Amino acid sequence: MAGAYGVWVEKSMYGRKYMGMERSSFLVDADGKVRKVWRKVKVPEHAAAVIEAARAL
Repeated sequence: MAGAYGVWVEKSMYGRKYMGMERSSFLVDADGKVRKVWRKVKVPEHAAAVIEAARAL
């Protein structure tokens, strides 16, 4: 699933490269269609944005 959504990516920390999960969120409707994508999210403000988008469906 991570490969299908494109979130298994090369990352780097202290000059060392490795594979890991990109912090992303996907809003999927009842029919299974991806309605909104957030990439490289910042946690503090993210939950409110997701709730707002879900209510708008």
